[in-house]
Amino acid sequence: MERIVQATADGSHTISIPGMQVTYHSRHGAIQESLHVFINAGFRELNRKDDKPVAILEMGFGTGLNALLTLIEQTESRPEIAIRYESVEAFPLEPSVAVNLNYCEQLHHPDMKDYFDLMHNSEWNQPVAITPQFTLTKHLLKLDRFWSEFPFDCIYFDAFAPNAQPELWTAEVFTQLYRMTEPGGILVTYCSKGDVRRALTAAGYQVEKIPGPPGKREMVRARKA
Repeated sequence: MERIVQATADGSHTISIPGMQVTYHSRHGAIQESLHVFINAGFRELNRKDDKPVAILEMGFGTGLNALLTLIEQTESRPEIAIRYESVEAFPLEPSVAVNLNYCEQLHHPDMKDYFDLMHNSEWNQPVAITPQFTLTKHLLKLDRFWSEFPFDCIYFDAFAPNAQPELWTAEVFTQLYRMTEPGGILVTYCSKGDVRRALTAAGYQVEKIPGPPGKREMVRARKA
């Protein structure tokens, strides 16, 4: 599968897969999109008042950008909170491609480069301490094979768009995720299509449309009551 590193409108990189006619992030700005959808509307929305650890599940580790942004946000805003970060990825990005991504440079965080490299080079299917307060587990499998006995406070649903991976945007998939969502937990995704909202509602989530990132009018945040 051919993967090409490309610049987006905010200067940060995305990955293009010509054979599938998809990109990993918005061409309007990879960092802008991930900050808006997953950090601002997701992680920050948890509004945790205590020091209880936070569990995050990401569908699609991809470029590692969402994990990196979460680590930066935790380090700068809530360093006392431990994070259990898990991701499900069936087709990992080659480290030789990941090393060329410019996120730490664009974010003015050269201090995070070693952590970012460790995220990509760490072993699969086992927890790895990226920092003393941030543990990453990358699961090398398809989503329908994944299950966790420990629920998640926040789910970053960052699969390719429904026209590219329709099998991942069904009520059955969201029901599987709903069962792994902590009561009061949330799921965020960039996609606000009617079919996706209906599938989330059928799974049991309370769904709201909120303003989207640059280039998208709306996105979705879903809650488990």
